[in-house]
Amino acid sequence: QVHLEESGGGLVQPGGSLRLSCEFSGTIFRIDFVGWYRQAPGKQRERVTASYSGSDTIYEESVKGRFTASRLKNAYKLQMSSLKPEDTAVYYCMLTCATSMDGRPYDFWGQGTQVTVSS
Repeated sequence: QVHLEESGGGLVQPGGSLRLSCEFSGTIFRIDFVGWYRQAPGKQRERVTASYSGSDTIYEESVKGRFTASRLKNAYKLQMSSLKPEDTAVYYCMLTCATSMDGRPYDFWGQGTQVTVSS
């Protein structure tokens, strides 16, 4: 099985920065997609970043210029700067991958990490 573990969340003041990490483990044959999502209380989950194989990362409009996603070894990073209160949410990493050569790809989710932006 594929396991994802997010870390790096916490409480920061508006304008501050956080760096989230999504670490992959398990048997991964091929990664087709990796992205960051977030969900605030009472709101729908929204996609923050999207990275398809062979393509540049796509960012949700509200985080453009402030968030930067990157891949480093077995971890997917999300550098967040100039944080705003509206960024407060549980952030989830999602990985679409195949676990064998002939297997179909599936979506795997982490448990999330809380990001709170408040004074």
